[in-house]
Amino acid sequence: MRARLPRLLVLPLLVLLATCRPSGHDATAFDYVIGVSMANLTEPWRINMRDEINAEAAHHANLRIVFTDAADSNSRQIQDVHTLLSSGIDLLIISPNDSEALSPVITEAYHRIPVVLLDRSVIGFDYTLFIGPDNRLIGKQAGEYVTGLLGEKGGKVVEIMGRSGSPPVLDRSVGFRDAISPSRSITIVGTIVADWLRDKAEDELSAWLKRYGRVDVIFAQNDAMAEGARRAAEKLGINGIRVVGIDGLPGPDGGIELVRSGALSATFTCPTGGKEAIIYAMDILHHEEGIPKKMILRTSLVTEKTIESGALGAPARPRLSPDHRIVLGFAQTGAESNWRLANTDSIKTAARQAGIDLVFVDSEGQPEKQIAAVRSFIARKVDIISFSPIVESGWEPVLREAKAAGIPVFLSDRTVDVKDESLWTTFMGSDFLEEGRRAARWLINYMKTDAPVNIVELLGTIGSAPEIDRTLGFKEMLKEHPNYRIIVSESGNFERSTGREVMQQILQELVAKGQKMDALFAHNDDMAIGAIAAMEAWGIRPGKDVAIVSVDGIRDAFTAMIAGKLNCSVECNPLLGPQLMKAVKDYMAGKDLPVRLITSEGVYPAAVARTVLPSRKY
Repeated sequence: MRARLPRLLVLPLLVLLATCRPSGHDATAFDYVIGVSMANLTEPWRINMRDEINAEAAHHANLRIVFTDAADSNSRQIQDVHTLLSSGIDLLIISPNDSEALSPVITEAYHRIPVVLLDRSVIGFDYTLFIGPDNRLIGKQAGEYVTGLLGEKGGKVVEIMGRSGSPPVLDRSVGFRDAISPSRSITIVGTIVADWLRDKAEDELSAWLKRYGRVDVIFAQNDAMAEGARRAAEKLGINGIRVVGIDGLPGPDGGIELVRSGALSATFTCPTGGKEAIIYAMDILHHEEGIPKKMILRTSLVTEKTIESGALGAPARPRLSPDHRIVLGFAQTGAESNWRLANTDSIKTAARQAGIDLVFVDSEGQPEKQIAAVRSFIARKVDIISFSPIVESGWEPVLREAKAAGIPVFLSDRTVDVKDESLWTTFMGSDFLEEGRRAARWLINYMKTDAPVNIVELLGTIGSAPEIDRTLGFKEMLKEHPNYRIIVSESGNFERSTGREVMQQILQELVAKGQKMDALFAHNDDMAIGAIAAMEAWGIRPGKDVAIVSVDGIRDAFTAMIAGKLNCSVECNPLLGPQLMKAVKDYMAGKDLPVRLITSEGVYPAAVARTVLPSRKY
């Protein structure tokens, strides 16, 4: 157990810092002290984060919260973390001022106590849990809204950005521009940096409008800058400019009220995660199972229409009797791989341990059978439906039926492609895009060459979420290294036997063309192992003549690495049962769920395979 300073010694030091605790409670009687390191307490969004932390902490009489304010200084925030650690806190919640600069001290903290990251992640994975928005998605949603607002006629747009170079700024801008790029009639005619500040946005936009004239839409990356932009146009007597913001905070000065009053055309909620940070911090301190690695919070479009309709409020939940046993319907893809078998076993075991009645259907790789299984769950009136989609498309009709029946849908392992994302409640599983990136990063770092590298890619089931995203993530990293090029991409359908057959065909084609394969990226370990057998039949030494990286991290992959035939396996954790059951119980208890729950995963090169293999559970 970690050595702890006595509370009587700890608390006098903490009194020097801003604190929150239940009134009338003995200061020495707290079971837990959580330190909260804030990047600043000047932005309205961060002030709201602090208020949410305080409000949720007030529900725990045995908890004390200690705040520090770095005032936008990296060096000060590093010192704040050291002060909190030396004072004996049990858990650190930190909203980093700068991801790169704060990474080392966060790693230091993580090796001593649990660390919850808010808003901004760090370099590497030395943290317990990240909670925050998907800023690129928010930007994309804003771009889609502006595209619809301007219609076919199009128009001119000015983008007002937050602090230059910060990850949220870059991601929101990329998402926004990607969304409007298909419309040739929409042009971004100006970009202004206003550091998240209302007054600076007002001054900068006033100067821009005086110089260049009116525009049709202003997209500001937070509501404070959006309000500053609106004031600038109003003072110059320019009417008709539509202003779109991000944050959607409650309260008299928040974005929701600005939309209600007509000051803004729209905003997008960007949850701070303060409430969730305390909820999950207490779960972590109580050693609960099913804690994810990342929680991506849901964002919503706020317009006068959505406010009037009440769409922003949480849906009503049925009141359950104390003896009600939760019934979960789960439609599995099939049993196509060792990964899937481990996933099935994890779900069944976790449901049994959680006291949840599980109705399980094996869809045997048939999308039609899986859709029929979901319809059977609706007819049975289960409490919650969950499934791992075989393919992304074709789900809208049956999910509308589930929504009409009032049954929430939890996606596990894979996502669906539907226009109305309110048809599902939450997704839990892996970040397939990041898995593709990790595979490419490892390969580039392993080969360390400027010479041409010919890569063969074995794809998973075409149209499935992991196939789509792993491909995108892998190619995204290769863009920065043009000497690495994919010469063949073929599907092995996530199956070992198919992987072998497809690799045999590829090798025949490469020989006929006189091409050489330098590396293989397989979307799962089973296909890689099948491909290894095909290579050996051709006299190729896998792992030596050809560098091989695959995804999943199954035991057979570790055995292949120990034998020198596979070079790296990027983990895709199938043990999602505890995470799914925790989400089911949380939802049925009335808790709000994030839009995405990402499980903890690693990257395992061959050098560590022998050490890690005994601990693998699948």
